[in-house]
Amino acid sequence: MTYNANNEENLVVVQVSPQTDEMVETEMAGETDEVKSETKALIEAIKRRAQAEAESAGTLTRETYVNAVRQAREALEGNKLIERDRIENAFTLLQQEAEKNWHLLLKEVAELGDRFQDAAKAAWDAFNAPRPQR
Repeated sequence: MTYNANNEENLVVVQVSPQTDEMVETEMAGETDEVKSETKALIEAIKRRAQAEAESAGTLTRETYVNAVRQAREALEGNKLIERDRIENAFTLLQQEAEKNWHLLLKEVAELGDRFQDAAKAAWDAFNAPRPQR
């Protein structure tokens, strides 16, 4: 679903995921279309921001990994006393460890995205909770 937020100065087009659309439509069944659309846009903005932060961290991690592996390989290849199979084994172990760490990072990023969505839903539920009359 695409949502257009239009004020007098600019037009913003926001792509809303089916999950966000379903959640807002279910949780806000009695609200106006404008309130639902603004809520969907807010949730998607939070999700995009979280994803951008995670991808930025992931890019830095990949660059660090590539540089570390390259430096290790160059150092090992420069040392003529080390046997070739020991170099290959060390390089393989280093790659395996880096891949394991990379998969753990991706898992944590996915969990972070889920937490952001849960936090957005909880915030919306708290905002719409019935309040005692004064």
